[in-house]
Amino acid sequence: MDELLRLLKENALETPKNLAKMLNTSEDDVNARIAAYEAKGVIRGYQAVVNEDLLGLDRVSAVIEVKITPEREGGYDQLAQRISRFPEVDSVYLMSGGYDLLVFVKGRNLKEVAFFVSDKLATIAGVVSTGTHFMLKTYKDSGILMQTERDSERLGVSP
Repeated sequence: MDELLRLLKENALETPKNLAKMLNTSEDDVNARIAAYEAKGVIRGYQAVVNEDLLGLDRVSAVIEVKITPEREGGYDQLAQRISRFPEVDSVYLMSGGYDLLVFVKGRNLKEVAFFVSDKLATIAGVVSTGTHFMLKTYKDSGILMQTERDSERLGVSP
């Protein structure tokens, strides 16, 4: 991966001026490269990684394993794109193994996620089966630890 992209993944708020210093190039070069990556669709957006556990939100996250029958013309892509359009869906991945798609969803409560699975996802032609796993606690998200060392509940070990 390009070093500029790696730096942006670590901190998308880093200024072009600082990025230019880190990369030993000009600020104009950094701005041009970022604009080119955005135009090509390599950079799809910028997001903050939020520890929702600290916000006290009553939200539920789930991972759903979906087994599908690929469509004749579109294979897995058309069904995956259709599932991706639901507002409840955060991410969709084509997988190898016992199921075909891995779908990450969010809802206000268990009932809302269950409704999504039973009334929206499972009723799509081509969806053969689903398996839902509810996330209970987040330890790491997008490469970022959600707890600091002092938040750790482990006792110290002494010799």
